[in-house]
Amino acid sequence: MTEIVFRAALERDLPAIVQLLADDPLGATRERYAEPLPDCYSAAFEAIEQDPRNELIVAERAGELVGCLQLTFIPGLARQGGERAQIENVRVARALRGQGHGRTLFEWAIGRARERGCHLVQLTTDKSRTEALGFYKSLGFAASHEGMKLLL
Repeated sequence: MTEIVFRAALERDLPAIVQLLADDPLGATRERYAEPLPDCYSAAFEAIEQDPRNELIVAERAGELVGCLQLTFIPGLARQGGERAQIENVRVARALRGQGHGRTLFEWAIGRARERGCHLVQLTTDKSRTEALGFYKSLGFAASHEGMKLLL
């Protein structure tokens, strides 16, 4: 198996990232994958790239983008001023799901959070993603809090 390389996303990766985000039942209703991409994606990429507390990461294998995630580092007073890492927008290419690539992606992200000195890693997932919930539990995540969102 070819090694997976993790790196910061580049603007040229945007079409592949948006395609990954759109390639599931929930993402298909939220994203607008088209060529050319809507400008909103470039604007969001620029904001992420300019913010030192955000990292948009891609997983690449043999030159092909096979996964992505966003890490946001959140400072806080709680936990004695400890920083936390929020993992969002995790995707693995459909053809590669179930082969351990998601686990590798999360292990990398958790290692990155440790490297940065974070006190905890958190994530949210849609309750309808029952397989994802089981996967996150297998990684050691616990459903210790009730999350809520307000769509604007």
